[in-house]
Amino acid sequence: MNTIKEYTQAVFFALIIALFVRTFIVQAFKIPSGSMIQTLLIGDHILVNKFTYGVKNPITRDTWIKMGDPKRGDVIVFIFPLERDKDFIKRVIGVGGDTIKIVNKKVYVNGKPVKDPPGVQHTDPNILPAGVSPRDNMGPIKVPEGKLFVMGDNRDQSFDSRFWGFVPVRDVKGKAFIIYFSWNTETKRIRWNRVGHLIK
Repeated sequence: MNTIKEYTQAVFFALIIALFVRTFIVQAFKIPSGSMIQTLLIGDHILVNKFTYGVKNPITRDTWIKMGDPKRGDVIVFIFPLERDKDFIKRVIGVGGDTIKIVNKKVYVNGKPVKDPPGVQHTDPNILPAGVSPRDNMGPIKVPEGKLFVMGDNRDQSFDSRFWGFVPVRDVKGKAFIIYFSWNTETKRIRWNRVGHLIK
């Protein structure tokens, strides 16, 4: 009888610890779309550090302990502003106070061209004018304080701040930091070369 009681208690405490870790420290996500190719592929399973920017109340999103704010270049998971039951993952391009401008696909922050990370790609050689789409030409626009401007690394195939606006910092769930598993949905095989890959 004591063995069953001890086992039940152990399972209970293990669940409490797992829930605590998932809520406040690390959470797993699966990449369902191609907006971050080549940095993240469809079928990548990633871990997100929820403690990087501080500890938040999971209900109100208020910060209990602040560790810092998202920085330019961080790959973050956040609540999608237009559908708050969905999570999106993008790269931070601008933070509060920054001025963003895009000219013929080239991103400028505060008047200076931004060097693209290795995973950024353009798949469409066509340049769309600002009057047609904000994809390749837009701005300048200033990022309000407490907000972020984000873009996908698959620049021509990403639905991001160019189209729907800014992300409130309070809606950031954490910083993506590692791929712990990757499944190729086309070949039905594990991408072993991506397992353990740090997200930069």
